[in-house]
Amino acid sequence: MDLDHTFLDTNIIIRFLTGDDLEKQEASAALFARIEKKEETVYAPESVICDAVFVLASSRLYNKSREEIRDLLFPLVSLENLKIPNRRVFLLALDIYAAHPIDFGDAFLKATMEADHAQVVYSYDTDFDRFSDITRKEPEETEGNAA
Repeated sequence: MDLDHTFLDTNIIIRFLTGDDLEKQEASAALFARIEKKEETVYAPESVICDAVFVLASSRLYNKSREEIRDLLFPLVSLENLKIPNRRVFLLALDIYAAHPIDFGDAFLKATMEADHAQVVYSYDTDFDRFSDITRKEPEETEGNAA
């Protein structure tokens, strides 16, 4: 276990971006200022960013538009001392999510495919059909694996 890593939870991002608790927003803003100035480094797994998109988009919670979500998260995901796996893929996914009526998971998959120069996806989700650079396939049962 690496004791040098400090991780960031989704609720810090949400408090910072929404201001629904001013005291916590100020403390979170101070943390992000230290991260931006490279005085502190924190780590966020993919789930933290995905959760932030989900919470911000939720009609029961913050009901932010896709464009607002991209505009709010893009600067944070871009911070060099906020260590996020696949940062470039996340930034592309935020752009795809803002531009197309698909869920963020699909936007992240589309961005991952672009980064990998992949063009074929197995999916029952017809949302992928809207992209001319993706061929969506559905698995077919063959005689060899029929039940």
